[in-house]
Amino acid sequence: MKPARPLATALGADAPGPVVLDGGLSNQLEAQGCDLPDALWSARLLADGPQQIAAAHAAYVRAGAQVLITASYQATFEGFARRGLGPGKAAELLGRSVGLARAAGESVDREVWVAASVGPYGAMLADGSEYRGRYGLSVRELEHFHRPRVEALVAAAPDVLALETVPDTDEAEALLRAVEGTGMPVWLSYSIAGGRTRAGQPLEAAFALAAGNDQVIAVGVNCCEPRDADAAVELAASVSGKPVVVYPNSGERWDAEARRWSGGGTYDPERVREWRASGARLVGGCCRVGPGEIAELARLAGPVA
Repeated sequence: MKPARPLATALGADAPGPVVLDGGLSNQLEAQGCDLPDALWSARLLADGPQQIAAAHAAYVRAGAQVLITASYQATFEGFARRGLGPGKAAELLGRSVGLARAAGESVDREVWVAASVGPYGAMLADGSEYRGRYGLSVRELEHFHRPRVEALVAAAPDVLALETVPDTDEAEALLRAVEGTGMPVWLSYSIAGGRTRAGQPLEAAFALAAGNDQVIAVGVNCCEPRDADAAVELAASVSGKPVVVYPNSGERWDAEARRWSGGGTYDPERVREWRASGARLVGGCCRVGPGEIAELARLAGPVA
């Protein structure tokens, strides 16, 4: 069913347990047999295979996810234009990403929130830049890039915008400017390495951007190693004064040049106990974390918020 409560209410300190996010969309699509070596990544399927995206969302709903993140991470007007799709069609596909997640959530008799993914500028470049940041663009230029997509997603009425995998504070500032005036709550989630953003800034400064901003309902990290996420949760809570969102990768490493994952996984759903104690209220997984891990995470997270 469509949630009766804002997500911010479910993240409150009095709610019974953290809210469970889904896991990686691309790895679930690959498990379903989809071929994704494409500049648009999973966003290509918004046009070519929406039924596959619907099935992936459904798999996470069955696993117990309470928040579904849309397939719009790498969906941009610029990226679609390279495929010959004009602004009208691009806006339609961005709206479709929200509709597919909403339909999956409404298939069950419990609250499932929809988070419209707003990925970083580097995701549009499809060259691994989102793991470096510092694109040579000003905050104003980045705001100009993000605003049309933000407006298209807001028009589709998600429950929240996920400003996710943000590699540096300049882009975080641009994103927060781009969402001003939309009336849509957001969470702000950085991709990190060690105790810094991917661009090398201290996390204290990164998390401080959300402090005092009432539009931001959660702040934290995603698309990083689980061990880095552990340390970031407590810091995000103390610096921002916000509920914390945390959804790391499996622990495998992405080789942007070879475009493949390597190494072993270290994601452990048992981490939810420590995350929760440190201030996490929104927990899940990112790349290479699938429905199996999310099901275990949901079991360990306790009562539905």
